[in-house]
Amino acid sequence: MHTMQRLHPLLKSFVEKGPAGCSLAVMHQGKLVFEDYVGFADKDLQKPVTEETIFRIYSMTKVVTCTAALMLYERGYFLLNDPLEEYLPEFKNPSVYRLNEQGEWIVTPAKKSILVKDLFTMTSGLTYGGEGDESERQVSKALSELNDRDMYGEKATVRNLSKLLASIPLAFDPGSQWRYGFSHDVLGALIEVLSGKSFSDFLNEEIFKPLEMLDTFFKVPDDKQHRLAAIYDRSEDGVLIRNESMDRQFHPNSTFESGGAGLLSTLKDFSNFSHMLANGGELNGVKIIGKNTISLMGTNHLQSEQMKQYNWDYLAGYGYGLGVRTMIDPAVGGLNSSIGEFGWSGLAGTWMLVDPKEKLSAVYMQQMLPNFEAYHQPRLRAVIYGALN
Repeated sequence: MHTMQRLHPLLKSFVEKGPAGCSLAVMHQGKLVFEDYVGFADKDLQKPVTEETIFRIYSMTKVVTCTAALMLYERGYFLLNDPLEEYLPEFKNPSVYRLNEQGEWIVTPAKKSILVKDLFTMTSGLTYGGEGDESERQVSKALSELNDRDMYGEKATVRNLSKLLASIPLAFDPGSQWRYGFSHDVLGALIEVLSGKSFSDFLNEEIFKPLEMLDTFFKVPDDKQHRLAAIYDRSEDGVLIRNESMDRQFHPNSTFESGGAGLLSTLKDFSNFSHMLANGGELNGVKIIGKNTISLMGTNHLQSEQMKQYNWDYLAGYGYGLGVRTMIDPAVGGLNSSIGEFGWSGLAGTWMLVDPKEKLSAVYMQQMLPNFEAYHQPRLRAVIYGALN
C-alpha cells in the first residue's frame, strides 16, 4: 500500500491548478490507508483544510437519501415496483408535456404511473429547472415563485416541494428515459411519510448517530459555523473568487431539507458512511443496511433506451443503480476499477467511491465551481486502484 502515497503529489497538483484546498481519505478492509489535507479551507483568511473542515457535499446527499429509503424497503414499508401514488397521492394520474405535429407543447396523460423505483433511478420524468423543455421551464418558474415566498424559510419543506413538482406535467413517460432531477428530493418526502419522522430526524437516528457522523447535517450549528469551508468560483484565467450566493439553504432558519443536494459533512464523517457501504452495510459493529440491498443498489438498473440519456462523457463505462453510478464496463471507461464499484459526486467537486468486492472506499472533498470533476476523479480512481495489493 506504500504506492498509495502517490496520491500526495496528485492532490498538490490539484490545488496548484484548481481549488483552494482539498482532502482525501481512503479506507481498505476496515483500515484507514490514506488521509491527506492540502491547501486552504478559506484562502482569504489563510485557514488550512483540516479534519475539522465542513464541506457542502451537494449531490453526494443523494447516496445518503437512497440508503435511507432502502432501509425502509428492507423493513417492508414499500416495494420498488409499487406505484408512487400509493404513498404520495399527489402523484396520482400524472400528465406529460409532449410536442404535437405543429411543434407546440401539449399536455396529455402519462402512459403509466411513476414507480418508487423511478425515483431511485432518475427515470420518473421529474426534472430540475432549466430551458431544455417545457417541463424544465415550468419547474424553473415554480421554483422562482417559491423563492419569492422564501423557499428556505419557515414554510418550505420537502413535502411541499413534492406537491409542487407533482402539479407540473412530467418531461416524459415514467420509466422511458433517464433525466437528472428532483427525484431524490421526492424520495426524501417519501421517507418522511413512511417513517412518520422529519427527514433530518430519520437520518440522524438511523444513520448519522449510529455511524458517529456528528458533523453531518442540513444546517450548520452556530458553534460550528467557523468550520465551514469557503466556496470559490474559478475564473478562466485561474483566479479564485469567493462565492457568497449559494448558502441560503444552509441558513439557520431554513426548514428545507434537500434529499438531492442539502447535506454538509466532514471527510471523516462521510468516510464512515462510505466505508459502511463498502463493508457490507456495517461499521465498527453497527449494522445499517444489508449487504444484499447494497448489491441491489450498485446494480445497473437502466435499460438500453434509458442509457441513451445517461451519456455524460466522464461517466463512460458506468451504468446507474439506485442513486449511484456503477461500473459495468472498465474497457469503455478506460478505468482500472472493479465491476460494481459505485458512488456519486457533488456540485462543488466532492466525490465518493465504494467497492464492496475489495471492501474499499474513498472520499474526496473540495469547494470549487466549475469543479474539474472530469479531470480529478478519474485520476484519483486510477491511483487508488493501482495501489491495491
